[in-house]
Amino acid sequence: MSQHATVTCSHLSFAWPDDTPVFSDLTFSVGPGRTGLVAPNGAGKSTLLKLIAGRHRPAAGSVTVSGVLGHLPQDLPLATAGTAPTVAEVLGIAPIVRAIDAIEAGDADARHFEVIGDDWDVEERSRAELDRLGLGDVALDRRLGTLSGGQVVALGLAGQLLKRPDVLLLDEPTNNLDRRMRQRLHDVLADWQGCLLVVSHDRELLDRMDRIAELHQGELRMYGGNFTAYEESVRIGQEAAERDVRAAEQELKREQRALRLARERADRRAGNAARNLKDAGLPRIFAGTMKRGAQEAAGRSGRMHAARVDGARARLDEAGRAVRDDRRLVLDLPDTDVPAGRTLFTGTGLAASHGGRELFAGLDLVIRGPERIAVTGANGVGKSTLLRLLGGDLEPDRGEVRRAEGRVAHLTQRLDLLDRELTVAQNLAAAAPATPEAERLNLLARYLFRGAQAHVPVGVLSGGELLRATLACVLHAEPAPRLLLLDEPTNNLDLVSVGQLESALAAYRGAFVVVSHDERFLDGVSVTRRLELCDGLLREG
Repeated sequence: MSQHATVTCSHLSFAWPDDTPVFSDLTFSVGPGRTGLVAPNGAGKSTLLKLIAGRHRPAAGSVTVSGVLGHLPQDLPLATAGTAPTVAEVLGIAPIVRAIDAIEAGDADARHFEVIGDDWDVEERSRAELDRLGLGDVALDRRLGTLSGGQVVALGLAGQLLKRPDVLLLDEPTNNLDRRMRQRLHDVLADWQGCLLVVSHDRELLDRMDRIAELHQGELRMYGGNFTAYEESVRIGQEAAERDVRAAEQELKREQRALRLARERADRRAGNAARNLKDAGLPRIFAGTMKRGAQEAAGRSGRMHAARVDGARARLDEAGRAVRDDRRLVLDLPDTDVPAGRTLFTGTGLAASHGGRELFAGLDLVIRGPERIAVTGANGVGKSTLLRLLGGDLEPDRGEVRRAEGRVAHLTQRLDLLDRELTVAQNLAAAAPATPEAERLNLLARYLFRGAQAHVPVGVLSGGELLRATLACVLHAEPAPRLLLLDEPTNNLDLVSVGQLESALAAYRGAFVVVSHDERFLDGVSVTRRLELCDGLLREG
C-alpha cells in the first residue's frame, strides 16, 4: 500500500444526458489519510466517486489516481437465491479457486498456472478478510441471494480489500450494517494507511476521519479534523455569514435612504432654481444654461447614490450566498398526543418466520404511550418483520396480538407511502381531506414546501424532500397516528435531512418504534427504551 497514494481532479466537469450540470471546473487533490466527503443529497457525491473510479466519463477535465484503486458503490448486486453469484464470484476469486482445485486434482494445464499467477494464497486471504468483517461463517460457494443486506455490503468491502488497494472509495459503507459489523468496519478503517475517501451520512463514522471534504455550491473545500470539528467550523462560519448579511442589509437601507434624500433635494433645488431665475429676470438663454447645469449636477449625484445602492445590493447578495439553507423543521403536533401509560400494543408468545426460517418464537412485547423505543440487533434477526407485526401488515405464525384503537403509521426504508404521480399538496389533501386548503398549504410551508414547491410531483423529489413530504402526510393525516413505526429511517438521507427528521420526531407526541443502527440519531430523538432482538428474544437494553 503506497504512502503516496493520491486522487487529483483537474478542471472536472460533468453533466447528465439531459445537460443538467453536476460539476463545472472542479479542481482538488486528496492524499493519504481518511477523508469524509459530505454534501446534501443530489450534490453529486456518488457521481464524483464514479468519475474517480472510471465508471463515468467527465465532459471536461481529468482524473488522476496514483496507485491501485478500490471502489465500493452503493448499488451493490442483489439477486434471488437461484440466479445470484456465489461469494467467490463476488470476491472475484472464483476463476483462481477453480484453477487451484484443478491443479490439486492432477490437471497441470499451463492455463491454470496463468490464471493463478502469484495468488496461490487467495483462499486464505479471502477467509482472513471475511473474518475481519464478521463473515467468517460464510462459505465461498454460498449464493449472494441468501445473504442479508449488511452481509452483502461487508462482502463487497472484502472484495475491494482483496485488491490491496492504495486508494479506496467507499459510498455509504455503513448502510444496512448492524452494530457489530459497523464496529468491524471502524477497526478496518482505523488501520488504513493509503488514501481513503468515504461518502457517508453516518456521523459516528465521519468522526473517525482525519479531514472532511465538503462539496458545496460546485466547490470542494477541505476542513481539518473530524466531523465534530467540521460542524464547529461551519457553525462559526455561519454566524459570521449571518452577521455579514445583517450588516449588508443595514448598508443597503442606508444607501437607499441616501438615494431617496438626494432625489428629494435635487427636486427641491430644481424648483427653487426655476423660481429664482424667473424672479431674477435673467435672459432666457442664460437661464436655460443654469437650469441644465443644475440638472446635470443632480443627475451625477443621483447616479452616484444609485451606484452605491447597486453595490450594497450586490454585497447583500454575496453575503446571502454564504448562508446555508440548513433549515430545521419547527413543528407542533398536539393531535398525536397519547396519554402516558395507555397501552397501544400487546403481543404475547409471538412467533414469525421468513423464507422458511423461524426468526423468533415466544416473544412478548407491550408498548405504552408515549414511549420512544429503539429496536436494535444483528442483520437478519427479524427487526423489519417485527415492525410489520406491530403495524398489522403481517400476522404472527403463533401468539396473540391486541392493538388499541387508533391509527398506526409505518415508514418503511423505501418511503413508499405517497402516490408518486400526485403532487405534495395533493397527497396531503388525500391524507387530510377535512383540513381546509389554506391550512394544508400553511402546514406544508412548515415542512419547507413553500409556494410552487408544494405543487411538485412526489416522484421527482430528492430523498430528503420525500422524507419531509411523507412526514407531513403521515403526521397530519386524519386521524393522526398514535403509533409510528420507522425502519432504518436515516439510510440514504443527507445530514440536513437527518436533522429535520430529528426535529419532526421531537415534536411528535405519540409512541414510536424505530429500527436503526445509527447511535447518534437514536440519541438525537431521545429514545426512552431500548430493546435488542437476539436469539429470538427481545432484551431490554
